[in-house]
Amino acid sequence: MVRDTNKGQSDILERGTIYFFYRPKVKQAPAKGTEETAAHGLKDVERLYMILQPEGKREFRRVVIGAKKMPPIRDGGGKNWGFVDEVTGSANTITKELKAETYGTKTRGERVRPEARPAAEGVYRIVRHGDHTHLAYALELPKKEGEVQKSLNLEDQASYIISVKNPQKGQPRRAGLGKQQKADFPKKLQSRFEGRRFFDADPPDFLNYEGCEILLIRAKDDARKELGIELKTEDEDEASAKVFKELKIDRKKATKEPLLAGKWA
Repeated sequence: MVRDTNKGQSDILERGTIYFFYRPKVKQAPAKGTEETAAHGLKDVERLYMILQPEGKREFRRVVIGAKKMPPIRDGGGKNWGFVDEVTGSANTITKELKAETYGTKTRGERVRPEARPAAEGVYRIVRHGDHTHLAYALELPKKEGEVQKSLNLEDQASYIISVKNPQKGQPRRAGLGKQQKADFPKKLQSRFEGRRFFDADPPDFLNYEGCEILLIRAKDDARKELGIELKTEDEDEASAKVFKELKIDRKKATKEPLLAGKWA
């Protein structure tokens, strides 16, 4: 992996590979012999997933992103929630949730839950910057932003202030995860909150616990300008894409248009 340029303005806590997937909404199962139901826009998306693969570890974290898109650039920074859905050392386990599933219902007959489509891959860093932490990434695929990436707010490069929610603090009604779904942090991590509702993602070990809720706030500047780091990417293509090699996804069977051409499928 090509190393970053760091001008000393920040401390890199973790580096690795980042993947984004979207899953089309559940629809009526297609007739035998027809193509699988596809998404044609954000309105057809059921979920957006972000998978983090830390460098030097056989570990995968799958994060569900709220509102089905990343936070946009706005005055003051766009915000969005997410939560860690699964943590595992197995690529097959982390992608099992992303596979297609057909099931029967009493009222609507047979339904299909389409496979999640890879939408982007690149490199990421979790960075300590002053009194807060950032999640910064730079995409390697697709090579050019398409309609999929524009709709999901997957920019070529982006940086977000990332905070972890205290699972022992309350939250607005009908917001966030239920009590049984929240993370159960070990004492050494839980004590970092010191009673506060949020804490920085430092150490990134917070993200190793399923049910960990995160808040992402879009930073106005990119990683180079604000954090003093330049994320080095590699020239990837279909043959070298890590999403197929590292996540053990069958390249021949995968729906590749969103990842390679930025087109909905």
